[in-house]
Amino acid sequence: MPKVTIIGAGLGGLTLARVLHVHGIPSVVYEAEESPDARSQGGMLDIHDYNGQLALQAAGLMDEFHAQVLEGRQALRVLDTDGTVLLDKPDDGTGGRPEIQRADLRQILLDSLPAGTVRWGHKVTGVEGRTVTFADGNTHEAELLVGADGAWSRVRPLLSDATPEYAGVTFIETYLHHADTAHPTIARTVGGGSMFAPAQGKGIFAHRERGDTLHAYVEFTRPLEWFENIDVTDPARIAAEFGGWAPELTALITESDTTPIFRPHYTLPRGHRWDRVPGVTLLGDAAHLTVANGEGANLAMLDGAELARLLAAHTDVEAALHEYEEAMFVRAVETVEDADGITESLFGDEPPQKLLDLLA
Repeated sequence: MPKVTIIGAGLGGLTLARVLHVHGIPSVVYEAEESPDARSQGGMLDIHDYNGQLALQAAGLMDEFHAQVLEGRQALRVLDTDGTVLLDKPDDGTGGRPEIQRADLRQILLDSLPAGTVRWGHKVTGVEGRTVTFADGNTHEAELLVGADGAWSRVRPLLSDATPEYAGVTFIETYLHHADTAHPTIARTVGGGSMFAPAQGKGIFAHRERGDTLHAYVEFTRPLEWFENIDVTDPARIAAEFGGWAPELTALITESDTTPIFRPHYTLPRGHRWDRVPGVTLLGDAAHLTVANGEGANLAMLDGAELARLLAAHTDVEAALHEYEEAMFVRAVETVEDADGITESLFGDEPPQKLLDLLA
């Protein structure tokens, strides 16, 4: 089995490296960031028992995962725009989607790899054939190359002409720290887990994260051009789009302890696939980027685990890549179709009733 070169130290690439290591297959991961702590790794992830947890089982890391799960975070609230609580579902411990901080999950995977597996500070500027060129001018010849490098993958052009397009949905993120003491009314409104307040074309959602932090996502279904005419870093300007909403909801914007973060969402064509190219493949967002629907990290991890499993099971690398890709193409489409109901209930017509119907 050739040594596997993985571009990108996200959850998918690290899961691939870990499961390869479990099977005794060497790999190297090249990552553009200078260190594991170079930037914030984002918020909470719910890891599903039908994909993300299967990957962690293959990685032999379920005990480490459970040790970092934040208890009670599967609690769910749905609110109307006037603050009326329409659904209040506690976390009774039976849900199949335990919540963990993305940074904690990434660190579990990093700690499970042999020293030196991840090469930090290696930004890829181009790939030709299986020759990877880095920003410092150095190159690497890969025997087997896997693009786990996200939406703007440098490896994808070897396989496909597809490029991400704006999906029509943008999140603006805010954070409220020390919520129970500094923002008690908002903290009570959000509750112990997730809170959704959807409306047509917009919404305010929030998670309770580690360390008494509330992480809010202000959603707009708008063209990119619309955002060019407003100051997306001004909480008051963003909150002005929610006139008439309950103040305990808009306070998730106006009382932010951080400058709002602009997050437009992009997607690859549904059913994105490619013809088999020897010695190269993709996983995660590099392969099937879509609008945020709670499945992206889970799918990327399962991609990595399945690719590693098949490489270990086959003596013929190309047979393993073919089997992996055919299953991954189907899995990605099925997952997006299953998530369409959630996306429509949050961003489409007749919210919040559609969300309540879906949850029921």
